[in-house]
Formats: sequence, C-alpha cells, structure tokens
Amino acid sequence: MREQDELLTIGRFARLCRLSVKQLRHYDDTGLLPPTRVDPATGYRYYAADRARDALTVALLRELDVPLAVIAATLAGDGADRARLLRAERDRVAERITRDRARLELLERLADGGGLPGYEVAEDREPERRLAVVRAVTGPAGLGERVGECVGRLLAQLDGVAWRPPLWGLFPLDLGEGMRIAVGAEAPPLPAGPEAPERPVLPGGPERPVLPGGPVLATVHHGSYAQLPLAYHALLAAVHERGLRPVPPVREAYLVGPGEAAAEEWMTRLVVRVEERVEGGS
Repeated sequence: MREQDELLTIGRFARLCRLSVKQLRHYDDTGLLPPTRVDPATGYRYYAADRARDALTVALLRELDVPLAVIAATLAGDGADRARLLRAERDRVAERITRDRARLELLERLADGGGLPGYEVAEDREPERRLAVVRAVTGPAGLGERVGECVGRLLAQLDGVAWRPPLWGLFPLDLGEGMRIAVGAEAPPLPAGPEAPERPVLPGGPERPVLPGGPVLATVHHGSYAQLPLAYHALLAAVHERGLRPVPPVREAYLVGPGEAAAEEWMTRLVVRVEERVEGGS
C-alpha cells in the first residue's frame, strides 16, 4: 500500500487537522466528518489523508463560530453553493456585530454617566391627530430596518401632499416577534360627513387612523436611535412611579433625524398616553 493510501489513526489525524480527538468523535456522531474506516473489533476510527482538507475546513469554520449545520451544507455543496452559504453566514455575523455595537454604545453611555442617564419626564396633553400611516410587522432584530422602509413608503405615497412635520413612529408597549408598527405624518384632513369611511385613505395612499389625544408623559432623547432604550426606561419608569397606566401605542416624534444632523444631534420625542390606574386593575 502506498504511503498516501495509508489510513491514519484518529490521534494522528487530529494533530494533522488541528482538531481534538474529542471533536473528531463528535463530528463522527453527528455525521459531519465520519472516519474512512471503523475497526469492527475495536471500534477504532481511521482516516484517509485525503480527508484532511474537509477536516481543516471544519476546524477553520468552527474557529469562526459557523454553526455545524452550515458547515455540513458547505462541505456538501459545490463552489456556488459554498459561496452562497458563506455569504449568508457573513451577513449573519455582520448583523450580530451591528447589534453588539449598539449594546456597546449603550454601556458606554451608562458608564460615562455613572449609571442611568437623567431624562426629564414631563406631563403634557396631546391633541387628537389624524395621521397618514403605513404599517409593517417585524421583530425586535429587524425593527430599525422596517421603520426605515416605512418612512420610504410613506414619503413616496405622500409625494405632492402638504404634510406637517415631524414624522411619527407608533409602537407597542411590548417588543416581540410579529409586532405591528407604523410610521405616519399629519396630512390635510379628508372631507367629513356621512359618506366618509371610518378609516379613510388618500387615493392610492396610506391609511388615515385617528391618534387619540389626552394626558401624556413625554421625554426628549438626544442621540442615535440605538440609545432610545435609555429614554424608554426613564419614560416608562416615570409612568409606573406616578401610579399611571400606559396606553399604547408609544409614539416617537422624529424632531431631528438622519439627513438633518449627525447621529449624536438627532432629537426624538417619546410620548405615551396615560390613564389613572384603577385600584386593583391591571
């Protein structure tokens, strides 16, 4: 038998491929990297040297924290499939880095301020507003992207219509998968009367729901949208400390935003309508 055709013990193969024996056994058990031969009497695993490329690929991708299922599909695919899978994994990592960077900014702001930053939360009254809105369904991870898409759709539908700044974002109190959000703007009211629909729409345009007025608590956030959780913390804490009940949706008024100033100069007003908490109620 030629040297290159000799089978390697699991220990030698592990050293050759920068993997541990334990890892090779696990990859065999999962079907990711089975040995070339298993001795039926002893159960010892043996590997052909030409399996080294796949094993080294597994080691490299695991070092990059690529999931085993993606590695298995990559090994099984051709060149085009491998490129597609690895680009998708690259995009997943980039998204995670973006989320981690936002968390880092929050922690830096908390540390620089010696704790939770101070926000002035004021009692106010909001007028009733009829907004032209577009809606979307999303989860927390895609929230920023969906809001941006809603802004684009709304502005396209309001092209040529005299609407009143600012843009408004409408969000549920609890963030979760499948949550319904909206972005809206105040536009000229449609004619009232018995023929007017309950939720009129501009011709070919967005919905026109009424946003109720009434007592609210509000605060203003200065900085990027990634740091808005700090303002929400202050606002909702004040709601509960004052014995009030928040009424969704929470409203964000984008007073200064992208395209108008640097991110640290963005200004967002957070507003939540409140009611007196009923004793013994929810």
